[in-house]
Amino acid sequence: MTELYPFVALLLLLNVVVGMVRILRGPTAADRMLAAEMFATSAVVIVLLMAVVSGNLALIDVALVFALLAALASVTFVGRAWSAMADNGSAAKGENDESGDAR
Repeated sequence: MTELYPFVALLLLLNVVVGMVRILRGPTAADRMLAAEMFATSAVVIVLLMAVVSGNLALIDVALVFALLAALASVTFVGRAWSAMADNGSAAKGENDESGDAR
């Protein structure tokens, strides 16, 4: 089973390279955020793989922190995107006039 670990590490490294291409060329912010989530998932798997190979179980806690930060980043992105969509929708309807009057 341990002979499989270098192949998995190489596959994860390839995953990170493909994600970097998507971040640099992604046409939308959502594409870039999905690539960042892929980075986070790859980082969690790499750290877990390191924990198994080295026998250092403290790395499992580090992987858990990475996973929580990735979830927090995703929730923050969705919240900001949702807020921006709501602001654009209200501006398009004329509800956000500079004088403060609702039309």
